[in-house]
Amino acid sequence: MKQTTKRMYAIMATVAVISGLTGAAAFSFMNKAVSDGGRTPIEKSEEQQASFMRLANNDLPTTHEYIDLTEAAEKACNAVVYIKVTIGGGTRIQEYYDPFDDMFSQFFGGGRGGTQRRQVQVPKRQGAGSGVIISSDGYIVNNNHVVEGAEDIKVTLNDNREFTASVIGLDANTDLALIKIDGKDLPTLTVGDSDALKVGEWVLAVGNPFNLKSTVTAGIVSAKARKINERGSGNEIESYIQTDAAINAGNSGGALVNARGELVGINAALYSQTGQFTGYGFAIPTTIMKKVVTDLKEYGAVQRALIGISGSDLSAYIEAQKSQDENWSQDFGTNDGVYVAEVVADGAAKEAGIKEGDIIISLDGKKITKMSELQEHVTMYSPGDKVKVGVLRDKKEKTFEVTLKNNQGNTKVVKAQNLSSLGAEFKELTADQKKTLNMKNGVQIISINSDSPLRNTGIGKEFVIMMANNQTVNTVADLERIYKQAAESETKTLFVWGRYPSGRAGSYAIELE
Repeated sequence: MKQTTKRMYAIMATVAVISGLTGAAAFSFMNKAVSDGGRTPIEKSEEQQASFMRLANNDLPTTHEYIDLTEAAEKACNAVVYIKVTIGGGTRIQEYYDPFDDMFSQFFGGGRGGTQRRQVQVPKRQGAGSGVIISSDGYIVNNNHVVEGAEDIKVTLNDNREFTASVIGLDANTDLALIKIDGKDLPTLTVGDSDALKVGEWVLAVGNPFNLKSTVTAGIVSAKARKINERGSGNEIESYIQTDAAINAGNSGGALVNARGELVGINAALYSQTGQFTGYGFAIPTTIMKKVVTDLKEYGAVQRALIGISGSDLSAYIEAQKSQDENWSQDFGTNDGVYVAEVVADGAAKEAGIKEGDIIISLDGKKITKMSELQEHVTMYSPGDKVKVGVLRDKKEKTFEVTLKNNQGNTKVVKAQNLSSLGAEFKELTADQKKTLNMKNGVQIISINSDSPLRNTGIGKEFVIMMANNQTVNTVADLERIYKQAAESETKTLFVWGRYPSGRAGSYAIELE
């Protein structure tokens, strides 16, 4: 029994010695692998080695070693504002078809025909969105679709201060607007370079979705130069930053910021089949925003440069041709670029020598792979600027110097399409004036400049505009909205009807530039 016990102790001792030697060897091996970079079968980087040692010492990584978005969020929340607008209201002229009137006129005569007009009451509506303060004296950039047509704009800051804003300028083509509040030393966001953004980079979307003020969501840049409206009017400038940071109703006009807290985009749209966020939001890049804001501040209208072509992504053109003819085949020497389907007569491209069938591949040295990229880069220029456009023609590269033009086919400054162009001042009738003049509505001309186009029509001071282009005018905002519609129409004519305080009625046709 004693011998058996001694034998067991001996075996245990031997196992202990062997285990100790094995452990020491293993520790030495691992220590050597960590210290000298390793001749282990598994190669480790310096970062991996450091992580291994921290874990071995139960020393978890500190916060600063991760992407910290808290400072960026704080900056953005203070500079992003809540915008509430009041839009519309009053009466409108509505056309409708009356089959009975048409029938009776056939049998009895004297009818007015089937198409009739009537006044309908349109209630005022409320809207909300977001905006970004870009200067300490109160300039705020946001979306055109948030404030267009608004007769009252209220701005609430993150510290709950409230201001009334005025519109400096609107641009429907980029869906950007510039408004102004009277303030000093306001919090702002530094404008960053959206061109420097990389797909996969962290960004924050900051705004006021569903009236939930100062809401921050995080995501990554999912794509760049994205076009989402394939059925637009053709004038839209779309080159969106796509992100999976949640953007919902109310985020419009808010900030998209990078991890450094720099403004890189203005949130504008979401892609959803339900009307709510389901995966992707879209922001207007600051490369576009900076040019638009500068022009709106200086001129009241964007000085948009045009290259003078219409076309599509080359890849889309190839796909369209193959869908029409499965045997269609043409080697362009590339699948990237913009296919020139048409060159505008007397346009900039045509004058420079660019032809239909050319493929635009660069602009001032920047590679162009699709139409949205070309649009984005051209928006940075003004009419009169010269750019070098690289094209492929018969698989050979050519470079053309193009002098960009505006939408009027020249390089002159384009005036803002607003009431100031009429060279007159307007004010709304007070309740007492309406009673005294026996008028239910109207906007009165209180002064006319010597060079005003109104003078050519014979309109005099104190004339009250009651209707314009068959729409009832209750406020100056109504007249502004109708004026813009007329200025953008093919006829470019504003028809007004109203009365003087004396009771004399008058109707005038105003030709707009």
